[in-house]
Order: sequence, then structure tokens, then C-alpha cells
Amino acid sequence: MIENKLKILKEKFKKFEIDGYIIPKNDEYFSEYAKNDRLKNISNFSGSAGIAVILRKKNYLFVDGRYTIQAQQESDRNFNIIEIHKKLPHTIIKNCNLGYDPKLFTSKSIKNYFSNNNLIPINDNLIDQIFKFKEKKTKPFYSLEKNITGETHQSKILKITNFLKSNNADYLFISAPENIAWLLNIRGYDNPHSPIPNARLIIDKNKKLFLITKKDNAKKIIKEKKINKKNVIDIEDITKLIDTLKRKKFIIDNKTCSIFYENIIKSKFKILDKNDPIYKLKSIKNSYEINHMIKAHKKDGLALTKFIHWIKNINKKTITEVDAQNKLEKFRKLSKDYLFPSFNTIAGSGSNGAIVHYRATTIATKKINKKDVFLVDSGGQYSYGTTDVTRTICFTNQKQSIKNAYTNVLKGHIAVALTNLRKDNTGKKIDIRARKFLKKEGLDYAHGTGHGVGFFLNVHEGPQSISKHNSLKIEKGMILSNEPGYYKKNHFGIRIENLIYTKKLKNKLVFENLTLAPIEKDLVNYKLLNKTEKDYLFRYHLSIYSEYSSSLNKKERKWLASLI
Repeated sequence: MIENKLKILKEKFKKFEIDGYIIPKNDEYFSEYAKNDRLKNISNFSGSAGIAVILRKKNYLFVDGRYTIQAQQESDRNFNIIEIHKKLPHTIIKNCNLGYDPKLFTSKSIKNYFSNNNLIPINDNLIDQIFKFKEKKTKPFYSLEKNITGETHQSKILKITNFLKSNNADYLFISAPENIAWLLNIRGYDNPHSPIPNARLIIDKNKKLFLITKKDNAKKIIKEKKINKKNVIDIEDITKLIDTLKRKKFIIDNKTCSIFYENIIKSKFKILDKNDPIYKLKSIKNSYEINHMIKAHKKDGLALTKFIHWIKNINKKTITEVDAQNKLEKFRKLSKDYLFPSFNTIAGSGSNGAIVHYRATTIATKKINKKDVFLVDSGGQYSYGTTDVTRTICFTNQKQSIKNAYTNVLKGHIAVALTNLRKDNTGKKIDIRARKFLKKEGLDYAHGTGHGVGFFLNVHEGPQSISKHNSLKIEKGMILSNEPGYYKKNHFGIRIENLIYTKKLKNKLVFENLTLAPIEKDLVNYKLLNKTEKDYLFRYHLSIYSEYSSSLNKKERKWLASLI
């Protein structure tokens, strides 16, 4: 099937006078979870990030360190798998005429990856010519109440117009759907794991809004007078809209404004070298958002606690990875406020746990061997918050080497949670704290230590993160994940992940856990923990017991008490 698609695609090269074609993971909205997954369609690779380059005689798939094993398993037959952080595409592919869809790339990304090549825009996507994606019927966008968001959309619009005025700009083109969701306090149904509304928006310095989407999508928010009906513009009419605008200076988002839309704006306006301010504004959650996230995590933690007790006590002989992830979903569904997963659950037993973003399916699922280490990374979207949590679980006594690796991951996890944010106030500095215990043993992991998280939006949402490359200052109200790990190929995977937020305590900034779910103690080598780390583990499990004991049955309560 894949071979046939590749053959048909290559037959089109002659017509467009190209030597190859580039296929990214993202769709036109640059969403992590693409509505039309063209990369998977042509390569069979199902990870959340990657770029394929199909040449006449060779095919390349560039992925980051999280996905090298997965890409080899899913696509290796037809593609050369390259770790993108080690070799950028332009270091391998040179002096080629490469076709690409200008709606799927930003100027920055195409230059970064393919600077040594002649790039040829092709407006009609070649994958779409081979395979027709089914158009799903969309539902109208809906509004969140102020008692959820903590701030009106009028107040947020004022912040943006003040930003435009202070930067001597006339317009902001908002191309990231999650930024529009934040600005207008709306959500939608256009993404499988995030309540984002697929749309684009132009706002001018006098608060005038143009929402670029189908009118049916906007009918509820038109009725609520969040937007004027005549200012809802169909995507096909964006060029006409741009022609009607009178002023001179635009700010675009270099992360999500495609070359296609940048060229339309650039043909008439001067583009200023500024970033969309909404990324930073929405990264700092207000007290309403934090309180709702706390509430969502309490619901989620109860589901996780029940699940961990269940899986540690169930007979493993007939339980598969898919059975486990389905059971966890059932526990989450016990809450009436639970909506859907915030990403596809990662449930990997033994060697599958070493694949950082492994996905079990009904076709390919492994029975859970009680001798193996089991890694489960999952999250939920609740009607007022987003969760993401990873636990590594064992069912029998493990080798000392596994316990030591797990304990060094745990020590890094605790070091992040207890960070002195006066001293280590950037993701880059905190990342060093997370890795130091593993590195003493010559071990490491090929992913960041933590990503930013949205408020009832995307589970992965910057600009804040804990990684080797992020120098952004951590501020009050930011939410991040804390997830160091270790992976031994073909053997096991370890990751411990909580979501944390930054709060002020006695005039100091500190991290506070959002996630409340038991940490596996049967994998801990207590000889490697100091008193501070042991006290942290004690207090953490005591807080879980205090929160959930009244909601558990007798067996669950007895088990949870034994962890304190």
C-alpha cells in the first residue's frame, strides 16, 4: 500500500519538474495532532512530529530522539530514518528541486531545514491528489464562561490592541487556533485531543476583528455578539479581505503563519519583526485557571490511583496493553466532567516502554508480563482543565540495575519539584538538575524534561519548557510537566511525570504539584535517596491519601495507606 502511494507520488515529479517532495506532520493549522495526517498516510509513521522527503530514488524520514525506535518499526522498510537533531535535512539533501505545500511551512522552518535546495511551492497538495481525506462535519465554536476563564475576552482584546499601539503596528494576524481560543474565550471540536477551534483571526489596533472560518462555525459566537457576522470571512476570501485593509504594518506569527498567508500579507503590507504576544500572555495562568486545573487534576488523580491499584492486583495472564489503557479510560469516565484523552495513551510493557511515544493498538498489543516494567503515559481533557501524567509500574521484584535507574530518574524528578527558582529560573538550568543523577552513571534520555501545558487547550503548549535549549524565565502561573526518564532499547522504559505550576509562597517562587497519583515505591532503591528526597516522597503520598481516602473502597484505601 505505502509502496504504491510512493510510486504514484514520484510519477508526479516530472509534471512539476521536481526531484523530490516534502511532507511535514502538521496540517494547515500547525496543530500537533493533524486533522489530515499526510505524513502517516505516505510513511505509516504515527508519531506527533516528523518530516518526510521523498526523492526519485531515496526516501528520508526525519524524526527527533523520541521517535527513532518507533519510526524504524513503522517505516524502516521504505525510509532512511534520520534523527533530526543530529542531521538537519539540508546536510543530507543538497542541490535538489524540492516541491512543497506553502500552506504547511513557515518561512523560518523551510529555510532552517532545506536551505541548500531550490524550493518550489505547489499549492495543490500532492498527497491530497493521491488520497482524499474524509471531511468531518464540524460543530460550531462555543464560549467559556468568565467563572472558568477568569478574564473577559474584551479585557484580553484590550491587551492586544495596547501591544499593537506600543509597537507601532496596525494589525496582528493570529494563525494559531489555540491563541484565538484564548483571546475570544472560545473552544471547538476541530482536533482529536484538544478543544481548539480551527480558525485564523485579524485584529487591528482599534479592536476590530475579522474571524477567518466558515460562518457555520461562528454562529454561536455571532449570536453572543463576540464577533460581527459581516466580519466572519471564509478562508477562500482572505485575499479580498487583505485588499480592503487600509493601514500599513502587520505582525504575523512566525511559528504558525504559513508561507502562503505570509506572501498574501507581504504583497501589500510591511511585516514587523515581532512575535504574537498571546503565547506569552496565555502561558501565565490566572488564579481562576490554576484553581480549575487543580480541580481537574484531583478528578484525574483519583482515576489514576484506582487504576494503579487495579493493575497491580489484577491477574496479568490475560491483560494486554490495550486492555490496560481502556480500563484507565473507564476510570476517567467515572467523572462527569471528563471529556476525552488529551493525547493517545502510551501503555508500554517491557521493551515497548523503551519506545518513548509508543502506541498500542488492537492489531499490535502485547500481553503484560508480570516480570516486566510497565510504563503508562496518559492525560485527560476535563471541561475546565488539561492533564498529563506518567507512571512506571512493576509487579514483581526487579533487578538492582533497573531499581537504580528508576531511583535516579526519581531523584531528578524530585530535584525539579524542589527547584530554587531564584537560582535556577530557566528551563535550561532546571533541565540540568533533572539529568544530573543519571549522568553520574553515564545515562541520559533523548527528550526534554518538561513541556508547557495549556489551560483546557493543548497538552503541549509553550513558550515555557524545561529543556537544554529554553532560556525563558519561569514566571508565576506557568504550568509545566516534570518528566525525566531512562530507556533501555529492547528492554524497558522509565518515566515519572507530574504537572507542576509556579506559585508565590512567602515572597518566593516555588513549584507546586498539580498531579496527585501514587509513585511506584517497589522500584525505589532507598539507599540512593537522601533525607530530603525521602521526606518529599512521604509528604507526596500523604497528600494523596488525605485527598482520596474517603473516595476509595477498603482495599484501595489500605493499599494507598501502605505507601505513606
